[in-house]
Amino acid sequence: MKAKLLISSLLLGTVILAIAKGDPVLMTINGKDIKLSEFEYLYHKNNQQQIEKETLEQYVERFVLYKQKVADAEAAGIDTTKAFKAEFEGYKKDLAAPYMTEDTSYHWQFVTEAYERSKKEIDIDHFMLPLGNSPEETQVYLDRMDSIRTCILNGDKWETLVDQYSSDPSKPRNHGHYGFISSGMFPYGFETEVYNTLPGEISKPFKTQFGVHMVRVNQTRDRNDVHAKHILKLFPKNATEEQKAQCKAKIDSIYALLKAGANFEEMAQKESEDGSARRGGDLGWFGRGRMVQPFEDIAFNLADGEISEPFATQFGYHIIKKVAHGLPSFEELRPAIDNAINRDERAKMIRDRRMNDLKAKCNYRPNPELDPFLTKALAASGKLDSAFIEQNIKGSKMPLFFFGDKQSTPMRELYSQLNLKALIPDVEKAKEYILSKVDAVAEKSLIDYNAVELVNTNPEYRNLLNEYRDGMLLFEISNRRVWKAAGRDTVGLEQYFAANRSRYNWDEPHFKGIILSAKNDSVLELVKADVMKFGADTLTDALHNKYGNDIRMERMVVKQGENNLADYLAFHVGDKPERKGFPEFMILQGGIIYQPEEMADVRGAVTSDYQDVLEQNWKQELARKYPAKINKKVLKKVK
Repeated sequence: MKAKLLISSLLLGTVILAIAKGDPVLMTINGKDIKLSEFEYLYHKNNQQQIEKETLEQYVERFVLYKQKVADAEAAGIDTTKAFKAEFEGYKKDLAAPYMTEDTSYHWQFVTEAYERSKKEIDIDHFMLPLGNSPEETQVYLDRMDSIRTCILNGDKWETLVDQYSSDPSKPRNHGHYGFISSGMFPYGFETEVYNTLPGEISKPFKTQFGVHMVRVNQTRDRNDVHAKHILKLFPKNATEEQKAQCKAKIDSIYALLKAGANFEEMAQKESEDGSARRGGDLGWFGRGRMVQPFEDIAFNLADGEISEPFATQFGYHIIKKVAHGLPSFEELRPAIDNAINRDERAKMIRDRRMNDLKAKCNYRPNPELDPFLTKALAASGKLDSAFIEQNIKGSKMPLFFFGDKQSTPMRELYSQLNLKALIPDVEKAKEYILSKVDAVAEKSLIDYNAVELVNTNPEYRNLLNEYRDGMLLFEISNRRVWKAAGRDTVGLEQYFAANRSRYNWDEPHFKGIILSAKNDSVLELVKADVMKFGADTLTDALHNKYGNDIRMERMVVKQGENNLADYLAFHVGDKPERKGFPEFMILQGGIIYQPEEMADVRGAVTSDYQDVLEQNWKQELARKYPAKINKKVLKKVK
């Protein structure tokens, strides 16, 4: 427990400081040492991002102020708040991920394998039997499939046996013949068996989560996909012949414009009723078997760059523009490959590999006493249920496993992983269920432990983590002391404006007032009648209550060119604006003014200037509270 508390303390506190041997202290601010490595990391990163390079002396001055602000944030206790800790933990995990033992080369193997497979399409026949309800029953089906394979190898007809025995629901229409498939169409395990079987051969029986399978590979061919765009006019639901004819007339008029030289992509964005319209009708790359007929045949038979005549499918009328054909490039396929890997069993394979690497790195050891303890406790209880979990796991200090030199995680950490409603009367299955949850707990413990070790052993990660932590503190304290502080200090803003009134003059007149927009002219006429009767000065709340969502009121202080409503109504320039949902409008209050009447008229400019004043006052305060002690000899070592 003490070790666990120490880890948490280090993660949130002094562990973020560099402790590498030979890394001297450059400066001390508020009792905290800042090492040379951290300063050099930020100094070089800053210089890479600057157009005009700062001198070392200039950067030291800015760095000291940055650290003084961080010290002020720590003094304010910002780093101890629940919100800060939660946000920092999230950043810490994200930043640590690339430095962990995750084997990116393993992921890359899957990526390159998928791309190589994508170059070939394979014509297959498929035989399927169900999965059993137990490993023993599944083995019965595997043995039965092996017998069927022997019959086929001895001359029995594949299609006949498929019709008699296959549980594949598609067999009535295809008799087990799937035709050409390509990488990414089927689960990874199924695909692997297909791509590992030579043409003319029959695979050995294998299982997936869907059943027991056997495939026969007939032939292979080079992949030849199509990249196409289209324009679609959809048929209405249960369309009549008249409605289909209207749809045909619309697509014909679009086709006529295309023949006359209209841009296909622009027409697709404007006219197509397919989700691809926003991409200019772009469907990307697709292979055989991915599109309905006759869409597929027409797309494949067009020449590159050619536009089809309008044609109908079950969805509506289409026009296709063929962009290219062949094999998509690696860069074009990579997003889809990564997405597929992250969704199928390969993700678990990568995760398991990563977990095994992490266990090895952290010297993970299972507790040999855990298995016999669970066996004895479950035998005494007779079952796994909520009572067993409460009595034997919830508060248990027994180690689940050991890692590092002397670290361990207690069994009570399993509590959140277990289903409290679970009822398993079989002792062995109950133990198997409990032990299956250990890796989830181990992963969190080992990642946390490894993150601590990273801080101690990896200067790049340590400096990056420290930068994020200080950046979060700097943002929050600046918000409190300057940015939000200025906006909240209404009295200070008013006083500053009064003392500096001459700085806030306008070169151009402004409209100041309220513009009311209405959903239609009838509502606007009713509003005008109310204004004539009661006056506008005290009417805004009453109008809101009376007309609700039928009106919208906008208070503004703008010069010509900053708001199209003000331009039209107050400055009398431009055409009447088109306002979707609120096409009618009027000036409810206000008019043209030539200079600011009050601070609120120039609040943005006043706030910005007042923030500068608060910033300068804060700098002086920081210099007094947190003077920097700089080691000049160490400063000369900066590279």
